[in-house]
Amino acid sequence: MMNRQMLDGMWQHMRSKYGIYLRVLDAIPAEQFDAHPIPGMRTPTQLVVHTSGSIVRDIAEGVASGSIKADEAGEDAVAGTLASKDAVIEYARTCWERADAAIAAVDDEKLSGEVANPWGLAGLTGTFAMAVLNDEFMHHRGQLFAYARACGVEPPFMWGFGDNPDGFRPTG
Repeated sequence: MMNRQMLDGMWQHMRSKYGIYLRVLDAIPAEQFDAHPIPGMRTPTQLVVHTSGSIVRDIAEGVASGSIKADEAGEDAVAGTLASKDAVIEYARTCWERADAAIAAVDDEKLSGEVANPWGLAGLTGTFAMAVLNDEFMHHRGQLFAYARACGVEPPFMWGFGDNPDGFRPTG
């Protein structure tokens, strides 16, 4: 079972991984955000709405509140409101800010307690929800690396945390 101290370490590393994610978004050409660089997969915009919204923001807020409110069926409507690469990246940053604020309120009781969720997972604890958040985030970040390569650009080095934007570099 994860405790608050363990969550702090996990979340600091998540912050650095999210910085790489923001950098790979920046690497993808603007004209590709609503395209399908890999046939049969989401567009980069759709993938950001899913990853930043339903995964990072909604799971973090759900652990803090005791109930995950992810609306995966509504993701395409949200993606349709993001009309530019800049809007998509701003959405990703706003989702991070909300997730970060939610995690600041999580304590040992929230980590050990059950979290209601839209996926019907009985017995989902805050600890397991945080593991799901991490696994899903890495899976989808990997898709964005493939998208970048399919668009002819080199994604950032996956451990190049020191080159991340302010607020997403490792601390201490």
